[in-house]
Amino acid sequence: MTRGDRTWEKVCLVQDPEVERGVTALVHGRAVAIFRTHDGEVYALGNHDPFAKASVLARGIVGTREGVPFVASPMHKHAFDLRTGQCLDDEHASVPSYDVLIEGGVVHIGGRRRAVA
Repeated sequence: MTRGDRTWEKVCLVQDPEVERGVTALVHGRAVAIFRTHDGEVYALGNHDPFAKASVLARGIVGTREGVPFVASPMHKHAFDLRTGQCLDDEHASVPSYDVLIEGGVVHIGGRRRAVA
């Protein structure tokens, strides 16, 4: 689906990812971890943990730290902000975050978000 200047890829129904759990999808040729939080928000991050050098973030632990929704890698427990991909434990590390569109109960993933300065 194309909307505006973005191409969106349909990945799953919004209820498919279990609450506070991740799933992985191949989106635009990249492994993307998709999370649905307890408040119904859906987030998408690159699945590759830069510390463990493994594609494992979808298997991580979802939580909140000082109001920031995050996923903690199952390997070394580094926490990544679900909204931006920024590592909460190391300001020099991050993973890509992707735009999410929910339309008609279907989750679509768009392009990689630009880093916020």
